[in-house]
Amino acid sequence: MIKELHNKLETKQISTVELARQYLAQIDKLDPRVRAYLKVTSDLALKQASMIDKKIASGEEVSVLAGIPAAVKDIIATAGVTTTAASRILENYVPPFDATVIKQLKAKDFVMLGKTNLDEFAHGASTENSSFWPTHNPWDLERVPGGSSGGSAAAVSAGMAAYALGTDTGGSIRQPASFCGIVGFKPTYGRCSRYGLLAMTSSTDVPGFFTSSVEDAAIVLAALAGVDPRDATTLPVSVPDYLKAVRDPKIKGLRIGLPQEYFIPGMDREVEQAVRKAITDLERQGAVVKEVSLPYSKYGVAVYYVVTPSEVSSNLGRYDGIRYGLSYHDQADNLFDVYQKTRGAGFGPEAKRRIMIGTFALSSGYYDAYYKKAQQVRSLIIRDFEHVFAEVDVLMVPTSPGAAFKIGEKANDPLAMYLEDVFLVPASLAGLPAISIPCGFTSKKLPIGMQIIGPQLGEEKILEAAAFYEGLTDWHKTKPPIS
Repeated sequence: MIKELHNKLETKQISTVELARQYLAQIDKLDPRVRAYLKVTSDLALKQASMIDKKIASGEEVSVLAGIPAAVKDIIATAGVTTTAASRILENYVPPFDATVIKQLKAKDFVMLGKTNLDEFAHGASTENSSFWPTHNPWDLERVPGGSSGGSAAAVSAGMAAYALGTDTGGSIRQPASFCGIVGFKPTYGRCSRYGLLAMTSSTDVPGFFTSSVEDAAIVLAALAGVDPRDATTLPVSVPDYLKAVRDPKIKGLRIGLPQEYFIPGMDREVEQAVRKAITDLERQGAVVKEVSLPYSKYGVAVYYVVTPSEVSSNLGRYDGIRYGLSYHDQADNLFDVYQKTRGAGFGPEAKRRIMIGTFALSSGYYDAYYKKAQQVRSLIIRDFEHVFAEVDVLMVPTSPGAAFKIGEKANDPLAMYLEDVFLVPASLAGLPAISIPCGFTSKKLPIGMQIIGPQLGEEKILEAAAFYEGLTDWHKTKPPIS
């Protein structure tokens, strides 16, 4: 889609302003029902579009992303535009700076349509934990779009953005992509800068994105990958030509690993069948399929839900009612009252739950038993992947054990919600790149996603495998009924 739109802009079949207006009209038409956006930046989008039209009119060479309308998850800092993390505590916060990924896209002349909804501070797998409203899945408005980046996923799925930025901490891009029938990409930890992301779990947070095709994912990744002096965790390695990997993808001889721990009793039968059929289709094209084992993966959710609340407890400590954001200092008698009133009113139930769990796990007498032990098991999970990737090139597994569930279905069962991450968190804990691509539909016409996981900095390999499979099917071309 991105290249097609770029060609239309360059050949002046359509102006950038006209293109932006088309997407804004789609938002006006559908978002009252989908509720993907927290803020639509119409004036800014049209202003940016107008400037790009002037560049094109003057014959200036422009980037392939120039003028392509995009959405941004509202946990990514945007200078002069509110960044709320879908939390009341930051309801009126306007950052004075841009996140690095936003700077990179501005350098490519992108057009920002608005900021999208999420689970508060990215705490969730359904976008029901937003402090403002839940987002609805474009395939079935009674169902969740996944989370935490559900707003961005729903926006791309419903044609309300050409692509959208999100963040993936434990599956927050891959699961919504699966639920909404689009492509969701999580790069290697350190491949793209985290500077300007409002921190949730610093050791697994990564910026990523949603697109309509694998080629579009390669285009966006090329724009965002690289070293950032403001983020010490970015990796000092060169950025390859990701588009080359998807232009003429090859599958013959590709070694695909099937971890037995990812095909488990209790998962949706239709999901398993769709993923296994996709792998069989690739095997018929020349791929080599091998059963492998990741024995410590079964501890992934338990490890993640010790590590994440612990880091959440630390990272959310900055929201104290004093420096920025919501504050009750004028209604408090002492410092403790400031904290109590501000955080009591500003944080939602899931944020409070994670703060309490994390604070307990880090407390004196419990640190070794919980946080330290979780990090030790995390090392074993990383070692599992290292051993497996000595035998295979990529892993192919279900993105989620089921398709999109109904809004409210799991809202009162935090454990059931946490288990939505069962196939997602191991790759996050190991810092590995992964992509979710459409691979079928359930009998209820709900999208099914297949996850392809690669070794560290293995983005080219997973893009190539995903592009080859996409070329065999039309799943990614099917649009939701609402669009």
